Amino acid sequence: MDINTIMTFTVVATLLVISPGPNGFLIAKTVPVSGNKAGFANVFGFVAAFYIHGTLSVCGISILLLQSANAFFVFKMLGAAYLIWIGIKALIKAFGTSTPAQVQAEAQANVQGATSLKTAFMEGFLTNVLNPKVSMFYLAAFPQFVSADDSALAAYTLVTTHALVNFVWFGAMVLALSQAKQLATSGRFKKWLDVTTGTIFIGFGTKLALMRNA
Repeated sequence: MDINTIMTFTVVATLLVISPGPNGFLIAKTVPVSGNKAGFANVFGFVAAFYIHGTLSVCGISILLLQSANAFFVFKMLGAAYLIWIGIKALIKAFGTSTPAQVQAEAQANVQGATSLKTAFMEGFLTNVLNPKVSMFYLAAFPQFVSADDSALAAYTLVTTHALVNFVWFGAMVLALSQAKQLATSGRFKKWLDVTTGTIFIGFGTKLALMRNA
């Protein structure tokens, strides 16, 4: 695999990463409330999921998954259910606070880091590992950039490239959004954030549930 191949793949991966999707909205939900450490935990969760999908593609398991209508349906619905669950949880949080004392208590909890790093990592990981669109990306991209004569190392080079692009883009987003963390003490802002991200995640989950196996 030469440098030109890697650079071309980098362009393709960059276009995928910067396109609007659940990852960006998860970062937007996490960072203003829980800070940049939790945001970077989200990002590391994304990266871990990429290596899982890359390994499945190298082993050929993803091809079997996407060629089986039943397996694809189960996998797709798991991912959709998880995204919708994140959305519902955000909406419940938005409308579940009714008294000033509760608002103040939640704001103080958020300042102290309501979302643990482990939880943030798992949210990032599950958002991607249960997303069949990521599998489709690897299955579509790998044959274009990795030949039959290349070793598994070549495939993991592409996975690492994708991971680095992801880390740079979303890392920059984390640092930018961390400046808004002080807004988390505002009950109105927090409610608006939860309603917005909750609705968007439910939309992404619904769209994924309705996606057909190509």
